[in-house]
Amino acid sequence: MNTDVSESTDETEIGDLTEQDSPKLPSQLEHRAERIRSSVARLTSSSINELEGLTLELNALQEFLKFETDRVQREVESALAGIRIIIETISPWKSIPTSTKTQKKEGLNAAKGFKRPSDGAH
Repeated sequence: MNTDVSESTDETEIGDLTEQDSPKLPSQLEHRAERIRSSVARLTSSSINELEGLTLELNALQEFLKFETDRVQREVESALAGIRIIIETISPWKSIPTSTKTQKKEGLNAAKGFKRPSDGAH
């Protein structure tokens, strides 16, 4: 019988605790829920701000790269134009006949007093 009385007393105490806690539970849950909402809002806000900052930074980098690409393209075109001018200037020199080149060399050598070994130096 003592067991029945002690079980009854335990049940009564548990019931009393549950009744006392139940008014606190909704306010505690609401408080915790509000803290969670606040934390999520704060984290979301800072994440959004960071993403916006990164977006601005990436846009600036994209603009810089486009400018640099255009600048390098202009420099390459300018270098190619210079090479074309050099090729156009040099290309007539390639078409000079070999006999004319030999005559010019012999004329220069004669002017300097040199004789070619094939001219009968034996």
